[in-house]
Amino acid sequence: MKINADRTRCEGHGMCEALAPNLFRVADDGIVAPIADPIDDNDRDLIQLAVDSCPVEALRLT
Repeated sequence: MKINADRTRCEGHGMCEALAPNLFRVADDGIVAPIADPIDDNDRDLIQLAVDSCPVEALRLT
């Protein structure tokens, strides 16, 4: 399982980082960067919540 972040869509709202700060970081440029790879299956529900909460749909879980 992997988090794909579309850096061209991200607007830096930070919902993902607020929900899962150990898995996402909004960098100084205001764009999200997943910080966990590969992802632990125990985090799947939290990651799915972050993906679903992205207001610009910049995140995907594959």
